[in-house]
Amino acid sequence: MSNIYNHRQIVPGGGTGGPSRINELLDALKNEFESLSQEAMTYKIQREEFEHKVQQQSEEVALIRQSLYELQATHKGIKQQYDNDLRNLQREIEQQSGPPQSVPQAGSSSAPSPYLNGGGPPGSLSQPHTPKRPRIEDGVSTAGPQNPLGMTPSSQQAQPGLYSNNGIPPPQSSSLSGSNQTLGDMDPDTVPAQLKKEGGDWFAIFNPKVQRALDVDLFHTLEHNSVVCCVKFSSDGKYLATGCNRSAQIYDVVNGQKLFVLDDNNVDKTGDLYIRSVCFSPDGKYLATGAEDKQIRIWDIQRQSIKSLFPGHEQDIYSLDFSRDGRLIVSGSGDKTARVWDMVTGELMYKLSIDEPSQKDAGVTSVAISPDGYYVAAGSLDKIVRVWDARTGYLLERLEGHKDSVYSVAFAPDGKTLVSGSLDKTLKLWDMSHPGRNAGAGSSQKNSAKMTFNGHKDFVLSVAVSPDGRWVVSGSKDRGVQFWDPNTAQTQFMLQGHKNSVISVALSPALSGPTGKLFATGSGDCRARIWRYYDDQ
Repeated sequence: MSNIYNHRQIVPGGGTGGPSRINELLDALKNEFESLSQEAMTYKIQREEFEHKVQQQSEEVALIRQSLYELQATHKGIKQQYDNDLRNLQREIEQQSGPPQSVPQAGSSSAPSPYLNGGGPPGSLSQPHTPKRPRIEDGVSTAGPQNPLGMTPSSQQAQPGLYSNNGIPPPQSSSLSGSNQTLGDMDPDTVPAQLKKEGGDWFAIFNPKVQRALDVDLFHTLEHNSVVCCVKFSSDGKYLATGCNRSAQIYDVVNGQKLFVLDDNNVDKTGDLYIRSVCFSPDGKYLATGAEDKQIRIWDIQRQSIKSLFPGHEQDIYSLDFSRDGRLIVSGSGDKTARVWDMVTGELMYKLSIDEPSQKDAGVTSVAISPDGYYVAAGSLDKIVRVWDARTGYLLERLEGHKDSVYSVAFAPDGKTLVSGSLDKTLKLWDMSHPGRNAGAGSSQKNSAKMTFNGHKDFVLSVAVSPDGRWVVSGSKDRGVQFWDPNTAQTQFMLQGHKNSVISVALSPALSGPTGKLFATGSGDCRARIWRYYDDQ
C-alpha cells in the first residue's frame, strides 16, 4: 500500500511558492503603489500651483487690458483737445496774417513734394520741377441760354446778350458768402446741426449761403495695400476700377466685392510701379491702365490677361480716356505729349506734342476726349490747358488763366464746357462750344475762363462732372471733396472722408438703379470709397 502512495514528503517552509515569496511581492506592490501615490500627490500640488499662477497672470492681463483701454480713451481725448486747440490757433493766425501759402507761386522753379501729407511710399523727397508730374498722396429753369454744363439755366442766368463778345460770358468768381471764408474754414464742432452730416469717420458741411439741394452717405469702403491713385466707373455704372501699386482692381459696385485683380506678372517686382490711370472701354470688356513704366496695357477683364500693349511714351503715363464709341483711346504722359491711338489696330494716330521752346515744364498730367470724339483736352505742368482736334491733330486752343500746374481736366456731358483743376487751389470752367474760333491768324482774342471756383484750401488734384451736367466735383490735397453748382460757382457741400489727399474722384454714369447716384474717391490713405449722393431730381 505504501508503494501505491509513494509521495515525496513536503517539508514546511521549503519550495518556491511559500508564503515568504508572496509577502515579498505584496510588499513590493505596496511600495510601488505608495510611490505612485506620492508622485500623483506631487503632480496634483504642482498642477494646483500652475493653475494658481495662470489665474494670477490672467487677472494681470485683464488689468493691463483695462489700463490700455483707459490710456487709449485718455489719449483720444487729449488728441481731440489738441486738434481743437491747433485748429483754433491756426484760425487765429490766418485771421491775423492771412492763410499760409503752400503752393509755389507762379513762375516758381520748385515743385511740390512727390508725396504729401505722408501718403505714398517712402523715399521720395521734394524735387525740382521736371516734366514728370509729382505724385500727391497725402492725395433750374426758365427760358434762356444753355447753362455751362448743358442744363437749362435758372432765371438768374445771363440772357443771350451776355454772349455778345464772341459768345463768351465775362469771368465770374465766387467763394462762400463773398468773403475769403470757405467751408474748409468752418469748425465742424461748432457748425449747426442742420448744416452738418456725420458718419463714423467722415462728415459733410453744407453751404449756409445757398439752398440745400444735395445729401450724401457713405456706401462702401474699399481697403487697399497702397496709395489709390485713380478710380473710374464702368459706362453702365456696375463696376468700379481702382489703380494702386502694381495692380488694378475691379469691384462690384452693389456689394463692394473685389472681382478681379489685374497684375502683370512679367514685370520686375523690385521697387514701386504705380498704376496712375484706369479706364473702362465703353462695352465694359476691357480695362486700360497707364503706369510709371511708360506702358499702356489693355486688359481683357474676364480672362484677366493683357490683350495688347501700346508702347511709345517716354515718361510715366498719368491719364487715359476712351472715346464713347470705343474706337479711340487718348493717353497723357510726362513726356510732354498726348497721344491718340486706334483701339482696333493699335496704331498711333496722332502725337500731340507740347513743343513750344518757352515751355520746359510741360508734362501732360490729364487728358479728356470730348463726348462727340472731336476734341482732346490736356492739362499740363506749365499751367495751360490745350485743346486739339482729334481728327486732324491740330492745336485749337491754349487756355491760360491758372497760376500753377493743371492736374485734371473733364468735359461736361454736352461737350460744350471744359472744367480744369489746378495746384493754384481753384477750378475753372471754359467755353468749348466753338473750339479754335479765336485761333485764326492775327487774332488777339483769348478764350478766358467763364467761371472760377474758389473754396479749396490746397491743391485741386481731380475734377469730374456729373452725367446730367448738374454738378462739378473736385478732390483736393486738403482731403476734401466739394460739389459745385456750375451755374453759380457756389459749392453745395464739402465732404471730409479721407485721412490723406483725395487724389481721384469719379461719378457713376448711372443716374438710376438699385444703388442710386454714386461717386467714388481714391486717396493717399490707401482707401477707395463709394458714396451715394441725393439731389432733388
